[in-house]
Amino acid sequence: FLPQILILFFFIGLLEDTGYMARAAFLMDRVMSRVGLHGKSFIPLLSSYACAIPGIMSTRTIENPKDRLVTILVAPLMSCSARLPVYALMIAALLPSESVWLKGAIMMGLYLLGTVAALLFAWLFKKTILRGETPIFLMELPPYRLPSLRQIGAQMFQRAGLFLKRAGTVILGIAIILWFLATFPKMHPAEGAPEPSKTEQLQHSFAGRIGHALEPALAPLGMDWKIGIGLVAAQAAREVFCGTMAIVYNVEGDTGPSEKGNETLVKTLRDQKRPDGSTLFTPLTCLSILVFFVLSMQCVSTLAVVRRETNSLRWPLFQFCYMTGTAYLASFLIYQGGRLFGFH
Repeated sequence: FLPQILILFFFIGLLEDTGYMARAAFLMDRVMSRVGLHGKSFIPLLSSYACAIPGIMSTRTIENPKDRLVTILVAPLMSCSARLPVYALMIAALLPSESVWLKGAIMMGLYLLGTVAALLFAWLFKKTILRGETPIFLMELPPYRLPSLRQIGAQMFQRAGLFLKRAGTVILGIAIILWFLATFPKMHPAEGAPEPSKTEQLQHSFAGRIGHALEPALAPLGMDWKIGIGLVAAQAAREVFCGTMAIVYNVEGDTGPSEKGNETLVKTLRDQKRPDGSTLFTPLTCLSILVFFVLSMQCVSTLAVVRRETNSLRWPLFQFCYMTGTAYLASFLIYQGGRLFGFH
C-alpha cells in the first residue's frame, strides 16, 4: 500500500510547494462558512486525508478556540491513508470480478461519505455545543512559484518513512500479539480423543473469547466474532485490520498449505461461511464494514494527540463516543435496511 500513500503525499506536497494550498483555503472560505467554519480549517481537513495526526496539529493556526476545537473533532472523519488497505480489501471482496471503474467509484463514494459527515458534524457542533460566530478570514497569500521536485520528494520520503516506521513497529507488534492471542491457551484433548480443529482452537483462544463477547453487539451489523477481533485490533491502527483478518483466517483454515497456500486473503474471506452455511462476507456485510470504518474512531494515536492538543480527557472521549456511535448506527441501518429490502 506504500505506492498509493506516496501518490497521495505527492499531490499534497505539490499543492503546498506551489503556493496554491493557501489560495485553496481562501477559495474554500465561502463553503466552510456555511458549516460555521472558515478557510483556515480547510488545510487541516485536507491534511487529514493523509493522516489525522498532522491535520489536528496544524489546527494551531486557527485563532478562534471554538473553531479550532470543531476542526479537531471532525478531522478524523476525513478518510486517511490508513483506511486505504481496509477499503481495498473490502471492495475486492465485495466486487471480485467487476470493473476497475466501479471499484474506483465506490472508493470515491467512501471518501465523499467521510467528507460530508465531517461537514455535517461541524455544522451541528457550531449550532449546539460550540456555538459562536464565524470570524473574518484573513490570510497573507504566498507568491506562486514553480514546485521543487526535490523538496516534494523529500517530504514524500519523510512521510513515507514515518508510515513504514509505524508499519514496522506498531503494526508488526500488534500482529505478534494477535498471533499469541489467537493461539493460546492451547486445547489439550483427552487421551484417545481427536486433536481439536483449528476453528475449535481459535474459539478457545483469548482472541476467540474477546470476539465472542463482542458478537451479540456486532451481529446486527452482519459481523461475526472473527470480524470483532479485527475491530478490536484496529483500535491500534486502522490498517491492522487487514493483518488481523489474515492471522485469524489462516489460523481458522482447516485445509493444508498445498490447497490454500497460494490463495489471496480476498479469496479466503469470500470462502467463509456462517454457522448456518450462508456466506459471511456478502456484499451487504462488506458494505456494512466499509461504512463502519469510514465513520468510526479507530486510532489510539489520534486520540492521544487530541488529548494533548485540547489538554483534556473529555474531548477525546466525546470524539470516540460520537464517531463510534455514528458508525454503529449507520452500519446497522445499512445492514438491516438492506435485509429488509431483500438484499444479502
